[in-house]
Amino acid sequence: MSDATNTPQPSESAGGPLPRQVADAYVDALIVLDPIAGTYLGVQESHSRLPDFSPDGQQELARLSRDTLSGLSEAERRPGAEDAAERRCARLLRERLTAELAVHEAGEGLRAVSNLHSPVHSVRGVLTVMPAETEEDWSAVAQRLRAVPAALEGYRESLAAGLERGLSAGPRQVATVVGQLTEWTADDTETEQGGESWFASFAAQGPDALRDELAAAAGDATSAVRELRAWLLKVYAPAVEGAPETVGRERYARWARYWNGTDLDLDEAYAYGWSEFHRLLAEMRTEAEKVLPGATTPWEALGHLDTAGEAVEGVDQVRDWLQALMDEAIEALDGTHFDLAERVKRVESRIAPPGGAAAPYYTQPSLDFSRPGRTWLPTLGETRFPVYDLVSTWYHEGVPGHHLQLAQWTHVAGELSRYQTTVGMVSANAEGWALYAERLMDELGFLQNAERRLGYLDAQMMRALRVIVDIGMHLELEIPADSPFRPGERWTPELAQEFFGLHCGRPGDFVESELVRYLGMPGQAIGYKLGERAWLRGRDAARAAHGDAFDARRWHMAALSQGSLGLDDLVEELSAL
Repeated sequence: MSDATNTPQPSESAGGPLPRQVADAYVDALIVLDPIAGTYLGVQESHSRLPDFSPDGQQELARLSRDTLSGLSEAERRPGAEDAAERRCARLLRERLTAELAVHEAGEGLRAVSNLHSPVHSVRGVLTVMPAETEEDWSAVAQRLRAVPAALEGYRESLAAGLERGLSAGPRQVATVVGQLTEWTADDTETEQGGESWFASFAAQGPDALRDELAAAAGDATSAVRELRAWLLKVYAPAVEGAPETVGRERYARWARYWNGTDLDLDEAYAYGWSEFHRLLAEMRTEAEKVLPGATTPWEALGHLDTAGEAVEGVDQVRDWLQALMDEAIEALDGTHFDLAERVKRVESRIAPPGGAAAPYYTQPSLDFSRPGRTWLPTLGETRFPVYDLVSTWYHEGVPGHHLQLAQWTHVAGELSRYQTTVGMVSANAEGWALYAERLMDELGFLQNAERRLGYLDAQMMRALRVIVDIGMHLELEIPADSPFRPGERWTPELAQEFFGLHCGRPGDFVESELVRYLGMPGQAIGYKLGERAWLRGRDAARAAHGDAFDARRWHMAALSQGSLGLDDLVEELSAL
């Protein structure tokens, strides 16, 4: 496969830029306004700065989106815009920017408090992916740390503006984030004294020549986080006390469009979640009987595995074990079910910094692959890691899941557009592929025993539960008559947490973290199952069209080389491959 850096760039029409040039010009302009995006793309000039999270900064981003949509309308009328690649890029750009503007115009950015997806999380998270090899790299880290106070002040201004407009976050989100910030700053909440903060620990990894500068900059960042925490605790939390935790149908539909790239039939999706629940429960019972004969529920069998099943002992050891799992998957899949470029084969296993959400995650490589793709495991203070809970999760986060898709997008960025392969990502496309990847590894026989397969089914069940409770509690839907849990009642966050805990093998703190996530990111968690369904429908249609000539390896690589698509377009494009 050719190197993406040597592929021809999209050509410009004689009458002006075509959609792919408009899309990439948007990326160039976005990087100026959002240096965090620039760092994830590997743009060196971005590494020392942070975005303006204030209302004015949000308006600038909206203005860029509107100007880009205007330029796109002109580009679509030019000769050459009817080309399939141009049309696909234009369709994605219009859908994404329109969805983002709808969220902005509803004032959602003025109440962005979440345990996973908020400006303060972005500020800390970007530090973990910055280059950290040279003194120049660490000098940029120091500059970015010194920029934290202004960035968080802008964020506070936005939240205050939201309060003035009656736009509030849910109290549970606020309490959770206050707890996270307390952990980041190592504050003793009783004495109000701080220990060594996460920022200080992070900066201490820098070179001796910059130690004092880095320590001072980390102190500035820590103080800013403490000030934000104090404001949230003393001003914001009392102001939002009693505010609703759920968002209702109108807000939910808007967010569902943002995360999924389609206007969903929410009632149909809710019914689909229940159908998957019943299917998976039957399969789990079969595997549970193999793991622990006589188990009353699959989760009793999973509880047995927590103490008696295969496990990895030690934090360093689990990092190395996960690395080996991904390396083995690449070796087994390359040349059989995928054709992987050498640089796509590089992926790193990392331990997540403390104080974040409980779920593992993945970060995409930079455009030049100088920073590889990385998986991140939150340890939550644990030192023993049951294998049943790791295998399919790392097929999801790493290989053949997020890493193969997002690294392949990066690899072919020159053939598509940087927009399609980076900031234009539709969450449900990526999460759907990763869930499809788990299923693919089951289909190919990589889940070698009932223990690992029960863990896979539990992970699948968790995604079905997400569809049920995320839609159910935000829309306050009725629990159906064939439910084993409180049929006829209407969902509340409390019922959602109880139901989730009864039908999930994860520990209680994970379940609670997940529920807070769903309340703060409405419509995102449903994209895993709905996205997987889109990928399966597309594959089934392509297989039906080609019959015995269907080539799964060719189809996988063509599918992974399309760049981002919303679920509106994904099935159609996959079916035609």
